[in-house]
Amino acid sequence: MTDSRETVRKSATPVLSLHKISKRFGAVSALTDIDMEVHAGEVVALVGDNGAGKSTLVKVLAGVHQPTSGSITFGGKQVKLDSPNAALDLGIATVFQDLALCENLDVVANIYLGRELSPFALDEVAMELKTWTLLNELAARIPNVRDVVASLSGGQRQTVAIARSLLLAPKLVVLDEPTAALGVAQTAEVLNLIERVRERGYAVIIISHNMEDVRAVADRIVVLRLGRNNGVFYPDSSNQELVAAITGATENAVSRRATRHQAKNETQPTTPGTTAS
Repeated sequence: MTDSRETVRKSATPVLSLHKISKRFGAVSALTDIDMEVHAGEVVALVGDNGAGKSTLVKVLAGVHQPTSGSITFGGKQVKLDSPNAALDLGIATVFQDLALCENLDVVANIYLGRELSPFALDEVAMELKTWTLLNELAARIPNVRDVVASLSGGQRQTVAIARSLLLAPKLVVLDEPTAALGVAQTAEVLNLIERVRERGYAVIIISHNMEDVRAVADRIVVLRLGRNNGVFYPDSSNQELVAAITGATENAVSRRATRHQAKNETQPTTPGTTAS
C-alpha cells in the first residue's frame, strides 16, 4: 500500500529543488553537484559525517553563501538566494544550532526580535496574542510567554526558535541539529513539534547526527559524503545501510554486529514448542 504522503510527493511540484549545486572556497570544493528536492508536508533529513557539506548547504539555502554553480528552484521558479533577507522573503526560514535567542528577553520579545509590531510604539498585546496563537497551534509546552528565555529548558528554547521561524508563514523550514544536547524527554518534545510543523503543510529539512531521531520524523533521508550525494534512504532502511553510506565503509562496527547477530540466530538450537529469536 502506497503512503499518501508519497503519492502527493510524486505528483506535486517540489517546494525546493536543487540541481547540480556546487560551492568552492578557493581550491577547496565543499559541495559538488548536489541534487535534492523537498515537498510540502514532508520532512527530509540531511545526514552525513563531519565535513560532509551539511552546514555549507544549509548556509546556501539561508542565503549566507551563494553557490558557485547549479540552480535553485523554489515554488516552481528558479531563484537566486543572494542574501539571508532574500531567502526569508521567498519563504525559507532557518533555525541554526545556536538558536540565536536573547536569554535576557522574554518569549514574546524573542519571537518578534527585529520584527516588532509598531516598533516606535510597541503593540505588546497584539504580539503576545500572536505568540500564544503560534505556540498553541504547535501544542508547545511554554508555561508563560512572559518568562525570560534563560529560565526555559533546552526543548522549550528550541520550541521558541521554531515558533519564531513560523512567524512570517514560510514555505520551508530548515532545522540544524534541533535535538543536539537535549535530554530524552526534551528530544521527544522537539520531535513531536517537528511532526506538527509537517502536519501544518510546511516543507521541513532537518540536519541531524542521531539516526533514531531521523527515523522518527523523516519521510526521506538524504546522505552527503565528502560534499556529494551518496544515496537517498527511507526510515525503514537499516542502520548498516545508513552507516555505510555516511562513512563509505561497508565493513564497520554496525555491520559486524549485524553479522554476528544473524549468525547467532542461525546456529542457536531450538527446542520443541519454541523458536529461535
